[in-house]
Amino acid sequence: MPSSHVLVIDDEPALRQILATALGKAGYWVEMAAGAEPAMALLAGGDFDVALCDIRMPDGSGLDVLRRARAAGIDTTFVMITASTSLETAVEALRAGAHDYILKPVRKDELLHRLAQIEAMRGLREENKVLRRAVGEKTAPALGFRSPGMLAVSRLASKVAPTDSTVLITGESGTGKGVLAQAIHQQSPRAEQAFVPVNCSAIPETLMESELFGHTKGAFTGADRTRKGLFLEADRGTLFLDEIGELPMPMQTKLLHAIESKKIRAVGSEQQRQVDIRIVAATNRDLKDMIAQGRFRDDLYFRLSMFQIAVPPLRERPEDIRDLVRFLLQRGAGPDPASALEIDSEAEAYLLAYAWPGNVRELENVITRARIVAEGPSIGVADLPAALVDATTPRLPPAPEVPDEGGLREQLQKVELQIITAAIAAAQGDRRLAAQRLRISLSSLYRKLGEHTATD
Repeated sequence: MPSSHVLVIDDEPALRQILATALGKAGYWVEMAAGAEPAMALLAGGDFDVALCDIRMPDGSGLDVLRRARAAGIDTTFVMITASTSLETAVEALRAGAHDYILKPVRKDELLHRLAQIEAMRGLREENKVLRRAVGEKTAPALGFRSPGMLAVSRLASKVAPTDSTVLITGESGTGKGVLAQAIHQQSPRAEQAFVPVNCSAIPETLMESELFGHTKGAFTGADRTRKGLFLEADRGTLFLDEIGELPMPMQTKLLHAIESKKIRAVGSEQQRQVDIRIVAATNRDLKDMIAQGRFRDDLYFRLSMFQIAVPPLRERPEDIRDLVRFLLQRGAGPDPASALEIDSEAEAYLLAYAWPGNVRELENVITRARIVAEGPSIGVADLPAALVDATTPRLPPAPEVPDEGGLREQLQKVELQIITAAIAAAQGDRRLAAQRLRISLSSLYRKLGEHTATD
């Protein structure tokens, strides 16, 4: 199903309406402009994928519209419509930056074919981005979970991923909410489209609306070109709103409207744009408590929390620490897993006993640091941060007891005698056969027996 936003620019009302009707029936979202100046106003105020632009119009040339759009940083794909069969006209249009041109009278089948080619080209560009990301992630080792809490999280994620349901992920900072959001996207039918993460706490309140919904050229001081917002970047994909609890109240209202209507309006524009996105949000805040304090909209909370997943902190799932450590060490080795460092048992005991207030993010930082400072093939206690070691009482395995029964030589002789005695008993007193089974000479057997008698 086409999803392009098309602007038809033509001074002939009949042709303009015929093209718009044909494209609308084919599934395109269409707007119209009766000349060069209204076309520039719409191009500057909206975000059009394609412009079908007549070359000759009373108030200006379509080529001038194209050149002005390019100079303003508008990246709409232009297809020029011309009644001229002159090769010079076509060459001039292509040199000015047009993607293609169509001769009048415009045939519906030809027009739809050209637009389908443009959509396919856009799709290939997005697919290449996905493939580049996939190649970069191909060598990353897989991570499984052992703890009951994370097994439950994985099960919920796999259930909701194939749907278009909005998801709210809750949990302490550093527990891996962003990784879970990306896993939901990768298991969804939208996996080949964009996954766009947004940290709501990192965007100044004055720029929040522009970042999410885009803006037109001149919408405010410094807006020197039209900008596509993050909602449009995530069109047909997933928009991940991290730290949603930090969103200011005015933006909460606008976000709720965008989610419910599936339409957005760029700052400075009068045009609304349809978007098809899946929302995944995350927070380390107690949103119900914020609602009680009047700092979060309850209707937005109910819209976001249609399906909620709570990620447990790392201290509640120590069963996952070993696998996380090995995962991080293998990932740090890059494309050569054989070069991954090991971790010795004593250092591992410290990691297992530590409380991890910073959760998985803190563990990742500790392993990254240890990989840098380690001088051998294995990470030891000396490679861990001193603050972590000082704050931890590891559950180390008990040291083997050394019996106080003489020196090493005497103890070895006793073990040797036990082996020889057992061999003689197994050979039913035949010392020659016992010596053969022990792979020593008969004289060596007698000598060892004699040494033990002498020590006694």
